[in-house]
Amino acid sequence: MSDRPSSRAEAIDRVRELIKDIQFAMFTTITEDGQLHSRPMATQQSDFDGDLWFLTSRGSHKIHELQQHQNVNVAYSDPDKDNYVSVAGRAELLRDRKKIEELWNPMHKAWFPQGKDDPDIELIRVHVESAEYWHAPEGRMVQVIGFAKAALTGQRYEPGENAAVDLRESSTQKKEPAA
Repeated sequence: MSDRPSSRAEAIDRVRELIKDIQFAMFTTITEDGQLHSRPMATQQSDFDGDLWFLTSRGSHKIHELQQHQNVNVAYSDPDKDNYVSVAGRAELLRDRKKIEELWNPMHKAWFPQGKDDPDIELIRVHVESAEYWHAPEGRMVQVIGFAKAALTGQRYEPGENAAVDLRESSTQKKEPAA
């Protein structure tokens, strides 16, 4: 897999690889008064193809927020693997029984006591428009040595890979290393 995706398909593959083992993300919406509101949510187990899926309750605040503003951010973090992904997209609210069936997990019954037929279940599909990721594949010891080398030589530390990808079209763009 290329370090910096050069096509939409490669960008989707790279994002998929980085988020596949991260179950929870911070899901950010825009409130009625324009404030950002984040909360942890579980990404539903579905092979990332450019869309992310979430289950929520019809009566939740996020439903009202999404009805007003469809733009969202979903942030993933796996510090153990040094993977960080920030996804921006447009959310869509759905009541698709077939998709609920596909995504259903018995653990969901804790939130939806009537099971997959619970009338309170609402689906959120996030059509990902762009993502930025940071990944430092080398181990902690290599990173510490890199920090020390940069400090001693006066050269900037260049950790892992960082890229912004546009999933709306076939373009990607390189980002400067994180400070």
